[in-house]
Amino acid sequence: MIKNLSVFITIFFPIFSFAQDSEYNISSFLNIGEKAQNIHHIGDAWLNFLSKADEDYNYNVVMATFSPNSTLDWHKHSTGQVLIVVEGEGYYQERGKDVIVLKKGDVIKSEKGVEHWHSSTPNSKVSYIAIYENEPTIWTEKLTKKYYDNID
Repeated sequence: MIKNLSVFITIFFPIFSFAQDSEYNISSFLNIGEKAQNIHHIGDAWLNFLSKADEDYNYNVVMATFSPNSTLDWHKHSTGQVLIVVEGEGYYQERGKDVIVLKKGDVIKSEKGVEHWHSSTPNSKVSYIAIYENEPTIWTEKLTKKYYDNID
């Protein structure tokens, strides 16, 4: 048995190693990413840049994870944004509209120039993939803890 395992490893390990050649740019949304500085949010948040914008792809693909009871400030994008919820529950609101709850599997588009915010709920973390063009986010207003705590 040990001899067979040794032969298997000797033959197939180089093949498996070669399959993960550095010629490919592979990332995983299963990694939580780096903890974000608390500049435009309250609570704990992590960002995993799955694909950064470059000369060939003018958009970012980012996995964001917010711990329960974390908020993101009001902001807008000059080119729009797509959010794909992959885990948990979160809040989403556009200026002048009601807050909605987003759940795993939900996809929402934030149209360009529309002020909005998104966050986790008080009792659930949320992870979503955000897709947006390579233009800076425009931060417009602090989302207060008092406002967040009064969401029904």
